Amino acid sequence: MKTHLLCAIAQLNFKLGAIDENAQAIIRAHQQAAAQQADIMLVPEMYLSGYQLDDLILVDGFMDQIDAAISNLAKLTANNAPAMIICAPRRAGGKLYNSVYVLDGGVVVATRDKVRLPIGGVFDDPRNFAHGVMPEPVVIRGVSIGLPICEDLWHADVVRHICQHGADIILCPNGSPFEIDKTDQRIQTAVGRAVENKVPVVYVNLVGGQDDQIFDGASFAVNSDGSLGCHMPSFVEALTMITLTGDDNGWTVAGTVTKPEEGLAAIWRCVVLGIRDYVQKNGFERVILGLSGGIDSALVAALAVDALGADQVEAVMMPSPYTSQSSLDDAREQAKRLGIRLDDISIAAGMDAMDAALADSFARGDAGLARENLQSRLRGLTLMSISNTTGALVLTTGNKSEYATGYATLYGDMCGAYAPLIDVWKTTVFALATWRNANHPQGVLGQDGEIIHPDIIEKPPSAELRPDQKDTDSLPEYAVLDDIMQQLVEAMISPSELIKNGYDAAVVTRCARLLRLAEYKRKQAAPGPKVTKRAFYRDRRFPITSAYDGIGD
Repeated sequence: MKTHLLCAIAQLNFKLGAIDENAQAIIRAHQQAAAQQADIMLVPEMYLSGYQLDDLILVDGFMDQIDAAISNLAKLTANNAPAMIICAPRRAGGKLYNSVYVLDGGVVVATRDKVRLPIGGVFDDPRNFAHGVMPEPVVIRGVSIGLPICEDLWHADVVRHICQHGADIILCPNGSPFEIDKTDQRIQTAVGRAVENKVPVVYVNLVGGQDDQIFDGASFAVNSDGSLGCHMPSFVEALTMITLTGDDNGWTVAGTVTKPEEGLAAIWRCVVLGIRDYVQKNGFERVILGLSGGIDSALVAALAVDALGADQVEAVMMPSPYTSQSSLDDAREQAKRLGIRLDDISIAAGMDAMDAALADSFARGDAGLARENLQSRLRGLTLMSISNTTGALVLTTGNKSEYATGYATLYGDMCGAYAPLIDVWKTTVFALATWRNANHPQGVLGQDGEIIHPDIIEKPPSAELRPDQKDTDSLPEYAVLDDIMQQLVEAMISPSELIKNGYDAAVVTRCARLLRLAEYKRKQAAPGPKVTKRAFYRDRRFPITSAYDGIGD
């Protein structure tokens, strides 16, 4: 009986659809594993293709490239090189599977398919994948190893079946995107499977941004007694060696334990990685945004600098006759603190020109709201024109509270390619700004210190589209609004239930109505990083045309 196994855990950042590029990353990791005399290298779920593929997997020729890449990778395991456990889609019998491939001795020695296909939240695996059969373990380098894939670990029957058929160790590849408190949930689930079946569980996760989904890594291993044997860092690539040791009492796992990011630090790192990967994986280098002197644009600018560096971030101040001097001063100070370029382009002339062009139309009714939205749309037009000229990607600056209520202008402040704060509530925006001024996160490119102007954090939020305007003219106080909206959106509690629980009926009814009416705007919003349990992009799928208000009689 083999009693010692050295396993390399390859927590890698992928580029979806870049099969050859991902294969090269696997090769580099395999070389590192070989240099450290690993027996096996484990790679995350669907790494070779990237995840989630949606209907890209159906494109003619895609699976041919996958098959060719796997064949080439298998050859690298010849001559006593480390075995590889890699993950990719697999086709068989006219069906597609989410699969794990065991490569050893220069060939593919086994495959196992994902049994439990997640549906709901951000996932819709059954759309393109077939369910696998209950898997049995694979003997790799003399050890019986179970290979459940991601969701399979959350189902006790799958792991129980594997262990009843003789698995000594569970190696579980995952593609699990970040959300608040998800790390603890993963560990507790793995501990449950480990203790129930008296086997160690090794969990390797993807890292990197893919549109709205940010995979945080944070791979780990737990022992059969529930103790933590290894924990890898969050939001960065890493290759870690773990030692698995067996005796008459079973197997244990040992490695380096790194404390994962939590709370505001984790949210910050998530959004930074989301910006960086969205920009760079889509072939851009620079970003541009409107800098108003308000908290949202200041925070997005700071996040962009942390993601890309100050020399790759450009801001534009676009004052109107309603822009206060304090906002102009705050925007300039904010740009100075971040070390970014700031252009000043007034929209006053554009407002006058549009007022003249639309005079007859404006005379047909109350044009107050139209004139307010016109300002926002002129700013969007300005940013997109600069983007077309310079090739910089436009970042939008709206937050989740605004997207929830529709307190945003289509083709105006919603204009852009990526929305870093789309899943960040306004109250969290303030908390993040204060936190970043007191902390310098690991791996960021921005400077330490008070990078967000304190005056911006302290002043009341305002769109400044009319004289003396405040957000609270149109919305409840953000502490009240966010509390109600979190329960409506993330907890899916009905308005009638909130009212029964003691919330003010008028405020709840108003919030629910705003949420329902803004659905058409959210359908046209740019994607942004998922942070909470239920984001707007994939997690919450509501119809635009709907008369249901959830209030009841």
